[in-house]
Amino acid sequence: MKKTSFQALAAVAVAGALISCERVDTGDPSVPPSERGLITLEEVAEIFSCVPLGAEQMAEVRDAVGSSTENGYDEEYTMRSLFESPGTGVGETKASSKEYVTPLRDLLRAAVEERFATKAATRSGAPADASEYLDALSSSDVQIYWPYSEKWDGSSSPVITYDPRSNVESNVGYEMSPDGSVREIIVNEQMAQERPVWVINHNDDSAFTSLELLRRADPDWGQGGGEIIVHAPGTKASSDATKTLILRSFKMNRNYDTWFAGASEFFVKCGSVNGFKATTEAEMKLYSPTVTDFMIVVKRNQKGKEIPFNAVLISEWTSQLTSCAFIVTEDDGGTIETWKSSAVVKYNSKSYGVEIAIPVNSRDDIVWRGQLTRSYVEKYSGETGHFGDIELVLELV
Repeated sequence: MKKTSFQALAAVAVAGALISCERVDTGDPSVPPSERGLITLEEVAEIFSCVPLGAEQMAEVRDAVGSSTENGYDEEYTMRSLFESPGTGVGETKASSKEYVTPLRDLLRAAVEERFATKAATRSGAPADASEYLDALSSSDVQIYWPYSEKWDGSSSPVITYDPRSNVESNVGYEMSPDGSVREIIVNEQMAQERPVWVINHNDDSAFTSLELLRRADPDWGQGGGEIIVHAPGTKASSDATKTLILRSFKMNRNYDTWFAGASEFFVKCGSVNGFKATTEAEMKLYSPTVTDFMIVVKRNQKGKEIPFNAVLISEWTSQLTSCAFIVTEDDGGTIETWKSSAVVKYNSKSYGVEIAIPVNSRDDIVWRGQLTRSYVEKYSGETGHFGDIELVLELV
Protein backbone atom coordinates (compact mmCIF):
# COMPACT_ATOMS: atom_id res chain seq x y z
CA MET A 1 0.00 0.00 0.00
CA LYS A 2 1.20 3.50 -0.70
CA LYS A 3 1.88 5.65 2.35
CA THR A 4 2.00 9.40 2.55
CA SER A 5 2.45 10.96 5.99
CA PHE A 6 1.02 14.28 7.02
CA GLN A 7 -0.51 15.63 10.19
CA ALA A 8 -3.69 13.98 11.47
CA LEU A 9 -6.90 15.58 10.30
CA ALA A 10 -8.43 17.91 12.81
CA ALA A 11 -11.87 16.99 11.52
CA VAL A 12 -12.14 14.00 13.84
CA ALA A 13 -12.54 16.40 16.74
CA VAL A 14 -15.90 17.58 15.46
CA ALA A 15 -17.59 14.17 15.36
CA GLY A 16 -21.32 14.30 15.86
CA ALA A 17 -21.82 17.60 14.08
CA LEU A 18 -24.22 17.81 11.15
CA ILE A 19 -22.72 18.48 7.72
CA SER A 20 -24.19 19.89 4.57
CA CYS A 21 -24.21 17.77 1.46
CA GLU A 22 -22.95 20.79 -0.43
CA ARG A 23 -19.94 21.47 1.82
CA VAL A 24 -16.50 21.20 0.20
CA ASP A 25 -13.38 22.07 2.16
CA THR A 26 -10.38 20.37 0.59
CA GLY A 27 -7.80 23.12 0.67
CA ASP A 28 -5.94 21.70 3.67
CA PRO A 29 -2.34 22.94 3.23
CA SER A 30 -1.03 19.80 4.96
CA VAL A 31 -2.08 17.73 1.94
CA PRO A 32 0.82 17.38 -0.51
CA PRO A 33 0.25 19.24 -3.80
CA SER A 34 0.41 15.92 -5.66
CA GLU A 35 -2.71 14.86 -3.78
CA ARG A 36 -4.65 17.97 -4.86
CA GLY A 37 -6.17 17.21 -8.22
CA LEU A 38 -9.55 17.24 -9.81
CA ILE A 39 -10.83 15.01 -7.03
CA THR A 40 -9.88 14.30 -3.42
CA LEU A 41 -10.73 11.33 -1.22
CA GLU A 42 -12.48 13.49 1.38
CA GLU A 43 -14.61 15.13 -1.28
CA VAL A 44 -15.63 11.80 -2.79
CA ALA A 45 -16.54 10.49 0.68
CA GLU A 46 -18.73 13.52 1.30
CA ILE A 47 -20.52 13.04 -2.01
CA PHE A 48 -21.14 9.36 -1.30
CA SER A 49 -22.54 10.24 2.12
CA CYS A 50 -25.25 12.27 0.38
CA VAL A 51 -26.33 9.41 -1.88
CA PRO A 52 -29.64 7.84 -0.72
CA LEU A 53 -28.44 4.24 -0.63
CA GLY A 54 -30.99 1.46 -0.79
CA ALA A 55 -30.84 -2.31 -0.57
CA GLU A 56 -30.08 -2.63 -4.29
CA GLN A 57 -27.05 -0.32 -4.17
CA MET A 58 -25.73 -2.03 -1.02
CA ALA A 59 -26.07 -5.40 -2.78
CA GLU A 60 -24.25 -4.03 -5.83
CA VAL A 61 -21.23 -3.01 -3.76
CA ARG A 62 -21.33 -6.31 -1.87
CA ASP A 63 -21.40 -8.18 -5.20
CA ALA A 64 -18.34 -6.28 -6.39
CA VAL A 65 -16.19 -6.60 -3.27
CA GLY A 66 -17.11 -10.28 -3.02
CA SER A 67 -16.02 -10.79 -6.61
CA SER A 68 -12.72 -8.99 -5.98
CA THR A 69 -12.07 -11.26 -3.00
CA GLU A 70 -12.81 -14.41 -5.02
CA ASN A 71 -10.33 -13.21 -7.64
CA GLY A 72 -7.55 -12.88 -5.08
CA TYR A 73 -7.79 -9.14 -4.40
CA ASP A 74 -8.98 -7.00 -1.50
CA GLU A 75 -12.61 -6.12 -0.69
CA GLU A 76 -12.70 -3.32 -3.25
CA TYR A 77 -14.94 -1.78 -5.90
CA THR A 78 -13.15 0.59 -8.26
CA MET A 79 -14.79 3.69 -9.68
CA ARG A 80 -13.96 2.45 -13.16
CA SER A 81 -16.00 -0.71 -12.58
CA LEU A 82 -18.75 1.23 -10.82
CA PHE A 83 -19.31 3.39 -13.90
CA GLU A 84 -18.47 0.94 -16.68
CA SER A 85 -19.53 -2.49 -15.37
CA PRO A 86 -21.68 -2.29 -12.22
CA GLY A 87 -21.28 -5.05 -9.69
CA THR A 88 -17.98 -6.40 -11.04
CA GLY A 89 -14.86 -6.74 -8.96
CA VAL A 90 -11.18 -6.46 -9.75
CA GLY A 91 -10.15 -9.24 -12.11
CA GLU A 92 -13.53 -9.44 -13.86
CA THR A 93 -14.35 -8.28 -17.37
CA LYS A 94 -17.12 -5.96 -18.53
CA ALA A 95 -18.94 -9.04 -19.77
CA SER A 96 -19.50 -9.97 -16.12
CA SER A 97 -21.44 -6.76 -15.46
CA LYS A 98 -24.70 -7.33 -13.59
CA GLU A 99 -28.09 -5.75 -14.16
CA TYR A 100 -29.51 -3.41 -11.52
CA VAL A 101 -32.71 -1.38 -11.79
CA THR A 102 -30.97 1.64 -10.29
CA PRO A 103 -27.21 1.12 -10.27
CA LEU A 104 -25.15 3.14 -7.83
CA ARG A 105 -23.58 5.16 -10.66
CA ASP A 106 -26.98 6.75 -11.43
CA LEU A 107 -27.43 7.96 -7.86
CA LEU A 108 -23.81 9.10 -7.68
CA ARG A 109 -24.14 11.02 -10.93
CA ALA A 110 -27.28 12.77 -9.61
CA ALA A 111 -25.49 13.73 -6.38
CA VAL A 112 -22.55 15.22 -8.30
CA GLU A 113 -24.85 17.15 -10.65
CA GLU A 114 -26.78 18.56 -7.69
CA ARG A 115 -23.54 19.56 -6.04
CA PHE A 116 -22.44 21.56 -9.08
CA ALA A 117 -25.91 23.00 -9.61
CA THR A 118 -25.68 24.64 -6.18
CA LYS A 119 -22.25 26.02 -7.16
CA ALA A 120 -20.73 24.36 -4.11
CA ALA A 121 -17.71 22.89 -5.91
CA THR A 122 -15.73 26.12 -6.13
CA ARG A 123 -12.38 25.16 -4.60
CA SER A 124 -9.23 25.98 -6.50
CA GLY A 125 -8.50 23.38 -9.16
CA ALA A 126 -12.01 21.92 -9.06
CA PRO A 127 -13.54 20.68 -12.32
CA ALA A 128 -15.53 23.20 -14.31
CA ASP A 129 -18.73 21.15 -14.30
CA ALA A 130 -20.28 17.88 -13.19
CA SER A 131 -19.38 16.14 -16.45
CA GLU A 132 -15.69 16.89 -16.02
CA TYR A 133 -15.79 15.73 -12.40
CA LEU A 134 -17.52 12.46 -13.27
CA ASP A 135 -15.04 11.78 -16.08
CA ALA A 136 -12.14 12.38 -13.69
CA LEU A 137 -13.71 10.16 -11.02
CA SER A 138 -14.52 7.26 -13.37
CA SER A 139 -10.96 7.21 -14.77
CA SER A 140 -9.22 7.59 -11.41
CA ASP A 141 -7.76 4.95 -9.08
CA VAL A 142 -10.32 5.83 -6.40
CA GLN A 143 -12.37 2.95 -5.03
CA ILE A 144 -14.76 1.83 -2.30
CA TYR A 145 -13.01 -0.42 0.21
CA TRP A 146 -15.40 -2.38 2.44
CA PRO A 147 -13.47 -4.13 5.22
CA TYR A 148 -15.17 -7.05 6.98
CA SER A 149 -17.89 -7.02 4.33
CA GLU A 150 -18.61 -10.68 5.05
CA LYS A 151 -20.21 -9.57 8.34
CA TRP A 152 -22.86 -7.41 6.67
CA ASP A 153 -26.34 -8.23 7.95
CA GLY A 154 -27.94 -7.53 4.57
CA SER A 155 -29.78 -4.36 5.60
CA SER A 156 -27.60 -1.89 7.54
CA SER A 157 -26.45 1.24 5.69
CA PRO A 158 -22.77 2.21 5.75
CA VAL A 159 -20.80 4.95 7.40
CA ILE A 160 -18.67 6.62 4.73
CA THR A 161 -15.07 7.61 5.49
CA TYR A 162 -11.81 8.01 3.57
CA ASP A 163 -8.14 7.11 3.90
CA PRO A 164 -6.44 10.03 5.70
CA ARG A 165 -3.09 8.85 4.28
CA SER A 166 -1.41 8.97 7.68
CA ASN A 167 -0.80 6.58 10.56
CA VAL A 168 -3.89 7.50 12.57
CA GLU A 169 -6.32 4.74 13.54
CA SER A 170 -9.49 6.89 13.51
CA ASN A 171 -10.98 9.44 11.17
CA VAL A 172 -14.15 11.40 10.50
CA GLY A 173 -17.01 9.41 9.01
CA TYR A 174 -20.31 10.49 7.49
CA GLU A 175 -23.59 8.85 8.46
CA MET A 176 -26.96 9.57 6.85
CA SER A 177 -29.93 9.74 9.20
CA PRO A 178 -33.44 8.53 8.26
CA ASP A 179 -34.47 12.15 7.63
CA GLY A 180 -31.73 12.54 5.02
CA SER A 181 -29.40 14.73 7.11
CA VAL A 182 -25.75 13.74 7.41
CA ARG A 183 -23.71 13.87 10.58
CA GLU A 184 -20.04 13.35 11.31
CA ILE A 185 -18.92 10.60 13.69
CA ILE A 186 -15.63 9.04 14.70
CA VAL A 187 -14.75 5.92 12.69
CA ASN A 188 -12.21 3.28 13.73
CA GLU A 189 -11.52 -0.34 12.87
CA GLN A 190 -13.65 -1.67 15.71
CA MET A 191 -16.66 0.10 14.21
CA ALA A 192 -15.85 -1.42 10.81
CA GLN A 193 -15.95 -4.86 12.42
CA GLU A 194 -19.37 -4.21 13.92
CA ARG A 195 -21.23 -2.32 11.18
CA PRO A 196 -20.74 -1.48 7.48
CA VAL A 197 -18.03 1.10 6.84
CA TRP A 198 -17.02 2.12 3.34
CA VAL A 199 -13.56 3.63 3.02
CA ILE A 200 -12.85 5.79 0.00
CA ASN A 201 -9.20 5.10 -0.82
CA HIS A 202 -6.84 4.49 -3.71
CA ASN A 203 -6.51 1.18 -5.54
CA ASP A 204 -2.98 -0.21 -5.46
CA ASP A 205 -3.35 -3.80 -6.63
CA SER A 206 -5.58 -3.99 -9.72
CA ALA A 207 -2.61 -3.54 -12.07
CA PHE A 208 -1.13 -6.82 -10.83
CA THR A 209 -2.25 -10.35 -11.61
CA SER A 210 -3.24 -12.17 -8.45
CA LEU A 211 -2.12 -15.71 -7.69
CA GLU A 212 -5.74 -16.83 -8.08
CA LEU A 213 -5.94 -15.47 -11.64
CA LEU A 214 -2.57 -17.03 -12.47
CA ARG A 215 -3.99 -20.40 -11.45
CA ARG A 216 -7.04 -19.97 -13.65
CA ALA A 217 -4.88 -19.06 -16.64
CA ASP A 218 -2.71 -22.16 -16.21
CA PRO A 219 -4.51 -25.45 -15.40
CA ASP A 220 -1.27 -26.84 -13.96
CA TRP A 221 -1.66 -24.47 -11.01
CA GLY A 222 -4.79 -26.29 -9.84
CA GLN A 223 -8.05 -24.73 -8.66
CA GLY A 224 -6.75 -22.57 -5.83
CA GLY A 225 -5.55 -22.82 -2.25
CA GLY A 226 -5.70 -26.34 -0.88
CA GLU A 227 -5.54 -28.06 -4.28
CA ILE A 228 -2.64 -30.51 -4.42
CA ILE A 229 -0.78 -29.67 -7.60
CA VAL A 230 2.33 -31.87 -7.52
CA HIS A 231 2.41 -34.56 -4.86
CA ALA A 232 0.64 -35.03 -1.58
CA PRO A 233 2.31 -33.03 1.22
CA GLY A 234 5.12 -34.99 2.80
CA THR A 235 5.90 -37.00 -0.32
CA LYS A 236 9.69 -37.26 -0.58
CA ALA A 237 11.72 -37.72 -3.71
CA SER A 238 15.18 -39.32 -3.76
CA SER A 239 18.07 -36.99 -2.93
CA ASP A 240 19.34 -36.94 -6.51
CA ALA A 241 15.97 -36.49 -8.20
CA THR A 242 14.70 -33.29 -9.76
CA LYS A 243 12.32 -31.71 -7.30
CA THR A 244 9.75 -28.92 -7.22
CA LEU A 245 9.81 -26.20 -4.56
CA ILE A 246 6.29 -25.40 -3.37
CA LEU A 247 5.03 -22.59 -1.15
CA ARG A 248 2.38 -24.62 0.67
CA SER A 249 1.01 -21.93 2.97
CA PHE A 250 1.43 -18.33 4.09
CA LYS A 251 0.63 -16.69 7.45
CA MET A 252 0.83 -12.96 8.20
CA ASN A 253 1.36 -12.13 11.87
CA ARG A 254 0.88 -8.36 11.64
CA ASN A 255 -0.78 -5.86 9.34
CA TYR A 256 1.64 -3.60 7.51
CA ASP A 257 -0.61 -0.57 6.98
CA THR A 258 -3.42 1.22 8.75
CA TRP A 259 -6.86 -0.28 8.27
CA PHE A 260 -7.92 2.63 6.04
CA ALA A 261 -5.41 1.47 3.43
CA GLY A 262 -6.81 -2.06 3.31
CA ALA A 263 -5.13 -5.43 2.98
CA SER A 264 -1.42 -6.16 2.84
CA GLU A 265 -0.14 -6.99 -0.64
CA PHE A 266 2.88 -9.27 -0.49
CA PHE A 267 5.11 -9.98 -3.45
CA VAL A 268 6.91 -13.31 -3.32
CA LYS A 269 9.94 -13.51 -5.62
CA CYS A 270 12.27 -16.42 -6.10
CA GLY A 271 15.34 -16.27 -8.36
CA SER A 272 17.00 -19.47 -9.56
CA VAL A 273 18.44 -21.35 -12.52
CA ASN A 274 15.50 -23.61 -13.22
CA GLY A 275 16.25 -27.14 -14.42
CA PHE A 276 20.05 -26.72 -14.34
CA LYS A 277 21.73 -29.91 -15.64
CA ALA A 278 24.88 -28.67 -17.36
CA THR A 279 27.67 -31.19 -17.84
CA THR A 280 29.94 -29.14 -20.10
CA GLU A 281 31.08 -25.52 -20.18
CA ALA A 282 29.15 -25.00 -23.41
CA GLU A 283 25.95 -26.21 -21.76
CA MET A 284 26.40 -23.77 -18.88
CA LYS A 285 25.98 -20.92 -21.36
CA LEU A 286 22.55 -22.23 -22.29
CA TYR A 287 21.13 -21.46 -18.84
CA SER A 288 20.03 -18.08 -17.56
CA PRO A 289 18.42 -17.15 -14.24
CA THR A 290 14.66 -16.78 -13.93
CA VAL A 291 12.49 -15.06 -11.33
CA THR A 292 9.14 -16.37 -10.11
CA ASP A 293 7.09 -13.35 -9.06
CA PHE A 294 3.51 -13.26 -7.81
CA MET A 295 1.27 -11.24 -5.49
CA ILE A 296 -0.51 -12.53 -2.41
CA VAL A 297 -3.23 -10.33 -0.89
CA VAL A 298 -3.86 -11.00 2.80
CA LYS A 299 -7.01 -9.34 4.15
CA ARG A 300 -7.06 -7.87 7.62
CA ASN A 301 -9.37 -10.59 8.92
CA GLN A 302 -6.81 -13.18 7.80
CA LYS A 303 -4.11 -11.94 10.17
CA GLY A 304 -2.69 -14.88 12.13
CA LYS A 305 -4.44 -17.44 9.91
CA GLU A 306 -2.59 -20.04 7.85
CA ILE A 307 -3.67 -19.64 4.22
CA PRO A 308 -3.02 -22.54 1.80
CA PHE A 309 -1.50 -21.50 -1.51
CA ASN A 310 0.43 -24.41 -3.08
CA ALA A 311 2.30 -22.07 -5.41
CA VAL A 312 5.26 -23.28 -7.48
CA LEU A 313 8.45 -21.35 -6.73
CA ILE A 314 10.91 -23.51 -8.67
CA SER A 315 9.49 -26.16 -10.99
CA GLU A 316 12.74 -28.06 -11.55
CA TRP A 317 15.16 -27.90 -8.63
CA THR A 318 17.94 -30.25 -9.71
CA SER A 319 20.69 -31.62 -7.50
CA GLN A 320 23.11 -29.17 -9.17
CA LEU A 321 21.20 -26.13 -7.87
CA THR A 322 22.63 -25.41 -4.40
CA SER A 323 20.65 -22.31 -3.47
CA CYS A 324 18.13 -19.77 -4.74
CA ALA A 325 17.48 -16.11 -4.02
CA PHE A 326 14.26 -15.47 -2.09
CA ILE A 327 12.54 -12.22 -1.10
CA VAL A 328 9.13 -11.28 0.26
CA THR A 329 8.06 -7.62 0.23
CA GLU A 330 4.92 -5.75 1.21
CA ASP A 331 4.03 -3.24 -1.47
CA ASP A 332 4.38 0.45 -0.65
CA GLY A 333 5.16 1.79 -4.11
CA GLY A 334 7.96 4.13 -5.05
CA THR A 335 10.52 3.91 -7.81
CA ILE A 336 11.67 0.56 -9.17
CA GLU A 337 15.03 -0.59 -7.84
CA THR A 338 16.79 -3.95 -7.88
CA TRP A 339 18.02 -6.34 -5.23
CA LYS A 340 21.14 -8.02 -6.54
CA SER A 341 21.52 -11.53 -5.24
CA SER A 342 22.62 -14.87 -6.62
CA ALA A 343 21.78 -18.51 -7.05
CA VAL A 344 24.50 -21.12 -6.71
CA VAL A 345 24.97 -24.02 -9.11
CA LYS A 346 27.50 -26.86 -9.24
CA TYR A 347 29.48 -27.83 -12.30
CA ASN A 348 32.43 -30.26 -12.31
CA SER A 349 32.35 -30.35 -8.50
CA LYS A 350 32.81 -26.56 -8.33
CA SER A 351 30.26 -24.00 -7.19
CA TYR A 352 29.39 -20.97 -9.30
CA GLY A 353 27.33 -17.93 -8.30
CA VAL A 354 24.81 -16.80 -10.87
CA GLU A 355 23.89 -13.14 -10.43
CA ILE A 356 20.20 -12.32 -10.30
CA ALA A 357 18.60 -8.85 -10.28
CA ILE A 358 15.18 -8.90 -8.62
CA PRO A 359 13.00 -5.77 -8.97
CA VAL A 360 11.65 -4.13 -5.79
CA ASN A 361 10.01 -0.77 -5.07
CA SER A 362 11.97 1.85 -3.16
CA ARG A 363 9.33 2.21 -0.42
CA ASP A 364 8.49 -1.49 -0.07
CA ASP A 365 8.69 -3.11 3.36
CA ILE A 366 11.29 -5.87 3.12
CA VAL A 367 9.66 -8.69 5.04
CA TRP A 368 12.52 -11.15 4.43
CA ARG A 369 15.29 -11.63 1.90
CA GLY A 370 18.25 -13.93 1.56
CA GLN A 371 19.26 -17.26 0.08
CA LEU A 372 17.42 -20.52 0.54
CA THR A 373 19.79 -23.45 0.36
CA ARG A 374 18.83 -26.88 -0.82
CA SER A 375 20.03 -28.39 2.46
CA TYR A 376 17.78 -26.03 4.44
CA VAL A 377 14.61 -26.65 2.45
CA GLU A 378 15.24 -30.42 2.43
CA LYS A 379 15.74 -30.46 6.21
CA TYR A 380 12.66 -28.38 6.96
CA SER A 381 10.51 -29.43 4.02
CA GLY A 382 6.84 -29.30 5.00
CA GLU A 383 7.54 -27.57 8.33
CA THR A 384 6.65 -24.02 9.38
CA GLY A 385 9.47 -21.53 8.96
CA HIS A 386 9.58 -18.03 10.47
CA PHE A 387 10.55 -15.31 8.00
CA GLY A 388 10.26 -12.01 9.84
CA ASP A 389 6.60 -11.29 10.52
CA ILE A 390 5.33 -14.07 8.27
CA GLU A 391 5.35 -17.85 8.53
CA LEU A 392 5.84 -20.01 5.46
CA VAL A 393 5.59 -23.71 4.81
CA LEU A 394 8.01 -24.60 2.01
CA GLU A 395 8.22 -28.10 0.61
CA LEU A 396 10.47 -29.91 -1.85
CA VAL A 397 8.58 -32.73 -3.54
